[in-house]
Amino acid sequence: MKAFRIAAAGTLAGTAVLALSVPAFAHVSVQPEGTAAKGGYAVVDFKVPNERDNASTTKLEVSFPTDHPLASAMPEAMDGWKIEVTKSKLDKPIELHGEKISEAVSKITWTADGKGVEPGYFQKFPVSIGQLPEDTDELAFKAIQTYSNKEVVRWIEVPQEGQEEPENPAPVLALSAAEEGHHGSSSADKASDSDDAEAAAAKTEAAEPADSSDTTARVLGVVGIVVGALGVAYGVLAGRRRTDA
Repeated sequence: MKAFRIAAAGTLAGTAVLALSVPAFAHVSVQPEGTAAKGGYAVVDFKVPNERDNASTTKLEVSFPTDHPLASAMPEAMDGWKIEVTKSKLDKPIELHGEKISEAVSKITWTADGKGVEPGYFQKFPVSIGQLPEDTDELAFKAIQTYSNKEVVRWIEVPQEGQEEPENPAPVLALSAAEEGHHGSSSADKASDSDDAEAAAAKTEAAEPADSSDTTARVLGVVGIVVGALGVAYGVLAGRRRTDA
C-alpha cells in the first residue's frame, strides 16, 4: 500500500510538471516595426502562426477599431496572397492634415492563392497605418484565421486589465508617447527650412567668385615669382658670357 501511494504521488507530480511545461498556444498578434507613437504613423506586422499540423492558414481577416478609426491603412503587397481593403462610412468625420475624412478602413482581408502559411511556419502581414490616435494607449484589432480544412479561429476577445488573458485574445497594439514633430514638419517648419536652404545656397554662390578670384591671384603671384627668378638667372648667365668674352 505504501509503495502504491508513493507511485501515485510520483505520477501526480510528474503530471503537474508536464502541465506546467506545456507552452501556451501562439496566437495572432500585432507589433510595430520600430515605434507606434501617438499622433504619428507606423508600419505594423500582424504575425500569424500556424497552430495546426495537418492544415495551412489560407485566410486572415483583420477588423480595424471603430472607436478610434484610422484614416490611412495601406497593406504591403505580398506574393501568394490576394489583398482586399474594405472601407466604411464614419459616424463622425475625422480631420487629417486639415481635411475632413468621412470614411476609413474597417477591414483588411488576405486570401492565399498559393499554399498559405503551412504547418510549422508563421507569416507577417505588414500594414502602414495612421494617423494614430492621441487619446488612447492601445488599439485592438479583432482577427479571424481560416485554415485549409475550413476550421475558423476567432481572435476577437479583447484582454482586460487586471484579468487573465482570454483563450482567444485579439491582437492589441500598444502606443508609445507622442514624439515631437510626430507626423512630420508643419508648413511653417518646412517654409523655414526652405528659407534657410536658400540663404545657405546664396552664401555659397556669393562665396564662390571670391574663392575663385583669390585662387587666381595666388596663381598669378606664383607665376610672377617664377618668371622673375628666370629673368635673374638669365641676367647672371649673360653677364658671365660677356666677362668670358
